[in-house]
Parts: sequence; structure tokens; C-alpha cells
Amino acid sequence: MKIIVTGFEPFGGAEKNASWEAMKNLEGTERVLLPVSFTKADRIVRSLAASGPDLILCVGEAGGRDKISLERIAVNLQDARIPDNDGFQPRDLPVREGGPAAYFSALPLRPLLSALEARGIPAELSCTAGTYVCNTVFYALMDELALRGLSCPAGFLHVPARDMDPARIQAGLEEVLRVAQAGVSW
Repeated sequence: MKIIVTGFEPFGGAEKNASWEAMKNLEGTERVLLPVSFTKADRIVRSLAASGPDLILCVGEAGGRDKISLERIAVNLQDARIPDNDGFQPRDLPVREGGPAAYFSALPLRPLLSALEARGIPAELSCTAGTYVCNTVFYALMDELALRGLSCPAGFLHVPARDMDPARIQAGLEEVLRVAQAGVSW
């Protein structure tokens, strides 16, 4: 089974990114470090989606959140309050010109939420992946799968930037992958 998990490099002057720190030790997955770059991350995740994975989970960090956030919706919008690591700061631009307004996650979000809560891992459903690079990655992932007619469990989640132990976040990611993989064989 080809399972791809992505996380991000540091940005905004930070030394670490919680999304990458929590997944560095995940086993049985192809781990991909994404640049915090609208254009580069878009190209990379589209290439990963086109490779025909059995499951793809993209992970980003969110400041101010204290739970793992299972993202429901990716919107066709780039609007950055700070520049990305390439110095690009889009305002009111689409992720893909002429693309659909939004895509929904292809992960079993309610079962994932229940599984995380059962393990005592704080989690929530979220209706916004923001409009920064995380949303662009989520949108590009779902868009590329749709354009190619590919179907697999795929989606995005945010982990707390600071307010949760990386080992606990890793346990949450392992649970998400376990539940999502179980769905593949249904």
C-alpha cells in the first residue's frame, strides 16, 4: 500500500514546524517535506497525487489551535497575511484559475474524530484550512485527484503549533492513518 504523508518546513522565523516534527518517525509511510511556498508546494503535492497513492494525508501546523483539526473544506483562494518562504504574498488569487470554488476532504472525518477522542487525543472538525499554503496544498491535492479521476482517502489536518506534545501529535497521526487505511479495504 502506498501511503504518503506530507508536512512542512519552518516558516515565519520559526526554527521548527510541528507538522514535520510529529511525523518524522512515522513508519510505513512515504514522508515528504513540503516547502512553505505557494508555487513549489502546489507542484509537489500535485505530483504526489498523480502518482496514484492508496492514501495521502497532508499535515500543517496552526498557531492558536490546541487540538488536531480535521479539515473539511479546501477553498480556491490564496490570501496571505505574511509572505511565504519565497517572499510571495498573494492577495485574493485562486489556487487554480477556473477551478471549482471548493473541495471536500475524502477522509472519513467523523470516524477519525471518534477514534482520536476515544484515545484521549484532543481533536475537532474544522471548516477552514485558512488561505495560506496549507489551504493551497489541500486544494491542489483534491483538485489533482479530481482532474485525473483518481479516488483514494485524501485530505488535510492541522496540528497545534505549540500547545501539544509532538509524541501525542504523532500518536494522533498514527490513529488517523490506521482508521483511514481500514477504510481503504471496506
